[in-house]
Amino acid sequence: MACEADCRPLGVFECQLCALTAPYSYVGQKPPNTQSVVLLEESYIMKDPFTPDKDRFLILGSRCSSCSRLVCVGPECSLFYSRRFCLPCVQENIDAFPQEIRQDLEKRKVPSKRPSSQPSSRT
Repeated sequence: MACEADCRPLGVFECQLCALTAPYSYVGQKPPNTQSVVLLEESYIMKDPFTPDKDRFLILGSRCSSCSRLVCVGPECSLFYSRRFCLPCVQENIDAFPQEIRQDLEKRKVPSKRPSSQPSSRT
C-alpha cells in the first residue's frame, strides 16, 4: 500500500491546446518507483491505470520550452526535438527545425478522417 501515498494525485494536468485533463501524481525527470529511468524533460506523470505494476507510468505532458505553455504529448499538440515544443511555436519557428521534422509535420497535416460525403472504401 506504499504506492497509495506515492500515487495520490498532486493536481490535474490540463493541456492548454486540446484541453485534455488527467490527474498527475508526479512532476519531474525521475518518476517514483523506477530504478534507472531519467526523462529528458520535466514531465507531468501519472501511474499507469491499466496495470497493477507500480513502476509503470504514463507521461501526460510538459511545458513548451519556447512559450512555457502546458501541453500534452499528443502529436496534435506538441513534439519533442531535444526539448518539448508546442505546435504553434513549431509553426512560428519552422525554419529553425531540420528537414526531417518539417516532413513529419507535413505528414501530420494530412487529414485522417475523410469527409462524410465520401463513401468509405471498406467493404
